[in-house]
Amino acid sequence: MTRRALLDRLRDGARALTRPAGPLPRMSRRGWAFDAALALGLALVAIRAGDEGIQERARMVVCPVPPGGGVPAAPCAPAWPPFLPVENGSSAGPTTVLLLLVVLPLVFRRRYPLGVLWTLLALATAVSENPAALRLSFFACVIAGYTAAVFSPYRVPALASLPVAALLHNLLQSDASSVSDSAVPYLILLPIAVAADGLRRWKHRADEGQARMSAMEHEQAEAVRRATEHERARIARELHDVVTHNVSVMVIQAGGARKIMDAAPDQAREALLAVEAGGRAAMTELRHVMGLLTMQGAGPEPAADADLAPQPGLDGLDGLVRRMRETGVPIELTRTGRRTPLPPGIELTVYRLVQEALTNIVKHAAGASVRVTLAFGENDLEVDVADTGGRPGAAARTGTGRGLIGLRERLAVYGGVLQAGPRLSGGYRVHARIPVEVT
Repeated sequence: MTRRALLDRLRDGARALTRPAGPLPRMSRRGWAFDAALALGLALVAIRAGDEGIQERARMVVCPVPPGGGVPAAPCAPAWPPFLPVENGSSAGPTTVLLLLVVLPLVFRRRYPLGVLWTLLALATAVSENPAALRLSFFACVIAGYTAAVFSPYRVPALASLPVAALLHNLLQSDASSVSDSAVPYLILLPIAVAADGLRRWKHRADEGQARMSAMEHEQAEAVRRATEHERARIARELHDVVTHNVSVMVIQAGGARKIMDAAPDQAREALLAVEAGGRAAMTELRHVMGLLTMQGAGPEPAADADLAPQPGLDGLDGLVRRMRETGVPIELTRTGRRTPLPPGIELTVYRLVQEALTNIVKHAAGASVRVTLAFGENDLEVDVADTGGRPGAAARTGTGRGLIGLRERLAVYGGVLQAGPRLSGGYRVHARIPVEVT
């Protein structure tokens, strides 16, 4: 078992090495034109330098005279340019073709970075008998190696190819085709200039990305704030309806107690006790919402004040589950523990929580089965809505993410907490715990 696990890890590591780290940059017409001009320009420089080298090939560099005069002890070597001369005669034409062939892959260097590098290495092996083409192949490999290291999505293979390319050219170079000393400054200064320009562009893009990220975070925070204020205003209107219902009952009971106070003192006493209980319930609701659910700016919609119908509670869950079953969702509703009297606001919160969770299941998990559990404890009430997972419905794209914000705001009014997320066995789960004061 350990050996198999080791093999699996090695296999996963090999796959990770060959997995692209990101997409290739999109090539524009300007990019294609630049790469084509680079390849053609490099070939023309090599050909022109080769033509000039024909005339200079037999010329010797004037050696410094030894101290005290006399003749140099040995003839000096020819002054080789960065590119070797093209041979006279019938080989000039084929050599020119080889030079053009060597630089041709550079046209596709940013489209296929790693492939171009390996193509140039193969060409270097093929033209190793031609010193002029082999030296030009070295310069082309330098450009291709830089491109592969910067642009290739296969970063590890690209970086590993660089020492391979260096070793291959070291084996192929001979005294006649080795890089001359006059090319060393270019090989040092040009990569430094390119790297400096790349760092400057990277810093510029990083600054722009950070600015965009800050703007997006600000917009997201503003959107969350507006959604929170809107949800708080809606909750305040719903709780207003509950308080209005309690106060209306208190007024009716107080009026009845006043009328029968002299004739039936016991009944008047019971009515006053009911008024006291209703007042306590109303004050409890007000303590929860005062200072927390005040929306700054525009007030509630005028049409909302006209709807003063009583809000649903725990007794309405059976009807809600029945309506959801009629849509084809198999739902199991379970109650555990001993139910105790709850404030109307808590019952409304539980109802809205179950309603929102079932609505999300219909949108995002069509075909799933659902289990709704209400666990009544001594000091708290736990609500759990879990589904087995399904396919997204047609209305899944219309979600705005404000449902969970609203649920957390509702529960925060009563000191409750909400946990929502995917289940390990599949599906999604919404769990809430609401503390309940024992009276």
